[in-house]
Amino acid sequence: MDHEKIGFAGLGLIGGSVAKAIHRSAPEKYIVAYDPDLGSLKRAFEEGTVQKCAEGINSDFSDCHYIFLCAPVQTNIDNMKLLKPYLSPETILTDVGSVKAPIFNAVLNEGLEGCFIGGHPMTGSEKTGYENSDASFLENAYYIMTPGSSVPESETELFHGLIRETGAIPLVMRPDEHDRITAAISHLPHIISATLVDLVRSSDSGDGRMKQIAAGGFKDITRISSSSPVMWQQICLANNKEISGFLDSYINELEKVRTALDSSDSENL
Repeated sequence: MDHEKIGFAGLGLIGGSVAKAIHRSAPEKYIVAYDPDLGSLKRAFEEGTVQKCAEGINSDFSDCHYIFLCAPVQTNIDNMKLLKPYLSPETILTDVGSVKAPIFNAVLNEGLEGCFIGGHPMTGSEKTGYENSDASFLENAYYIMTPGSSVPESETELFHGLIRETGAIPLVMRPDEHDRITAAISHLPHIISATLVDLVRSSDSGDGRMKQIAAGGFKDITRISSSSPVMWQQICLANNKEISGFLDSYINELEKVRTALDSSDSENL
């Protein structure tokens, strides 16, 4: 088996960034990729990041040492099932999704727990698509790893090494711990940002004065709302229980602030 062959099922912002980072650190590795956006695939090939453009999830992915699932949560699960016939005993499947419970359940159902290492690079941008990907996104960024319990330790160490070579910092944790943490530090902030944008839009005057004069502070807190709505819809549905729990806690904190405001409680304010 050629251990230098790496596959990417999805080549958007994060998939493209990981592929570029691997190519930069180890240009001898052979990268095969598929993405429904054929323009992105062509660009990645012309830039030299990708050496083979697959027309679909097919035998082009045979003999890969690593295959990165880099699409939205449900699509990653669908692609994993399509990839199953092309996996060799040495293949390690991984993903870059920000929710781990659904894909781990699918991995167990498919009997692939011995070859799956969950992954989540804690980096990115509010922009989308391969054209906005950048190898530098991974530099000094934590890369969460959630290996299955039956994955050989030697394979986990090899994957550690691959990720370290990209400039990222591997950090191992349990899938449930990952989902709880990301609900608080990533998923809830996105909901807050998106609902604030909607609130201002619905509260604005007919001449759009709020939108017109919204300045740096508002733009900073709402910047993340412009990222992919399909991706965030799937994240919210996949991690709804953890997000809902933190949302309850956040609403309680807002209620305390409103009480302080209504009672002119200067000390608490």
